[in-house]
Amino acid sequence: MSSSSAPRFVLAVDVGGTKVESALVDDRGVVLASSRHRAATGARASSEELAVALTTAVNQTRLSLPTGAALVGVGIGCAGPIHLQQGAVSPLNLPVWRGYPLKDLIVALVPDLPVRLRMDGLCITLAEHWVGAGKGVDNLMGMIVSTGIGGGLILGGVTVSGPTGNAGHIGHIEVGGFDDPCACGGVGCIEAIASGPKTVAWARTRGFTGESGEDLAAAYSTADPIAIAAVTRSGRALGQAIASAATLLDLDVVTIGGGFANVTPDLLDFARETIARRVQFAYATRVRVLPSALSGDGPLIGAAALIHRAELVP
Repeated sequence: MSSSSAPRFVLAVDVGGTKVESALVDDRGVVLASSRHRAATGARASSEELAVALTTAVNQTRLSLPTGAALVGVGIGCAGPIHLQQGAVSPLNLPVWRGYPLKDLIVALVPDLPVRLRMDGLCITLAEHWVGAGKGVDNLMGMIVSTGIGGGLILGGVTVSGPTGNAGHIGHIEVGGFDDPCACGGVGCIEAIASGPKTVAWARTRGFTGESGEDLAAAYSTADPIAIAAVTRSGRALGQAIASAATLLDLDVVTIGGGFANVTPDLLDFARETIARRVQFAYATRVRVLPSALSGDGPLIGAAALIHRAELVP
């Protein structure tokens, strides 16, 4: 097989508050299943344990490169905030990493390849634009609603990172009418209201006995009134945040993925109903709120797009 026709893979890395994952992704946005490796992270892990987990996953994935295939780079998506110029990260849910030189760690493992780092919300937006619900949409915000809430922006057909790499971090936009304290120091941040754990925690203060988003989803499906109130509240807050973003940015589409986004399709309906109340701003209420068209592969596909679709990432 000639080098020009060899399959081209990017080693994609996704670093989040509960796990680190890596895999090979080809230039069609397809994850090579046999190359996928993950390890738990979590707020209790030490910096060294996180580094070992990441190093192990990356090395295992690199060993999975098919014979005759080309490895053309490494793309890293990480929970924010990040420090783009330094290649460092300070994920809110990984407190032992503050200004941690994540890019340098990866460069040392693959010294002969280009390595690009961006916030995970931007990566998921790239994935949706490439092969997901935002395919072909030039003014797009992607959102992740899971353990935390993240986001990313494509405006005018190119990604918007900002000078520090944190543009699109919608999880820490404050929404009116809520006083939930946030770990970032804010009050009423959308992450503090509508993320999976925070929605469950709010329900538990009202007598809900479940412990997870899955428990809440099951209760919602049986018309449990506390579960309905909790999901309605979170959906309304999401709608307020999206309406504000659409008013500011004139968005065509917002895609929403992540584990808690699957609690019930009604979550997005509650968000849409809230957006529709901006009756005098047709340019904002026209925004389409769509569920992600990606599986759990989305963060890895997006990280790979940092290399495969580098022309969209200034």
